[in-house]
Amino acid sequence: MTHSNASYTRQDEDSGERLDRHWSELLQELRLAQTGTQILFAFLLGIGFQSQFQAADQFTHHVYAGTLVASALAVALFLAPVSLHRIVHRQGLRDRMVVITDWLAQFGLVFLVAAMAGGVLLALDVVLSRPVALGIVTGIVVWFMLFWLVIPLVVRAKSGED
Repeated sequence: MTHSNASYTRQDEDSGERLDRHWSELLQELRLAQTGTQILFAFLLGIGFQSQFQAADQFTHHVYAGTLVASALAVALFLAPVSLHRIVHRQGLRDRMVVITDWLAQFGLVFLVAAMAGGVLLALDVVLSRPVALGIVTGIVVWFMLFWLVIPLVVRAKSGED
């Protein structure tokens, strides 16, 4: 007997199995996001101590500060489920942990996009004119929104039609 993954998850799972699957999927997604975000954060920390950076203009310093803060917030949001799990472990709150972790991951992605955009802007501002760099970064943010928001929402909407 063959089942599609969607029919299996809806028909053959009990609520505990579904929560366990969602929790495992969220943790896998967070592992991917955590690594890149932590590397970006570490890289950004080092930039502020470069002598060339210290001589940069106020715009660059503001972009750097915003990017560093966005990166730190993304790291905090992507790591928060670890603390949440440690504190509420064995309390029978898996349903709440899954919902909260989902929200933490979504907000973490928002700050990750901001940090990525800021990091690219910092780099492009060195090699291109500022208006061109801002235009490219705007395109990159739209690109992220297309793949991280629009396409998933379209897929979700179409899956409801099936």
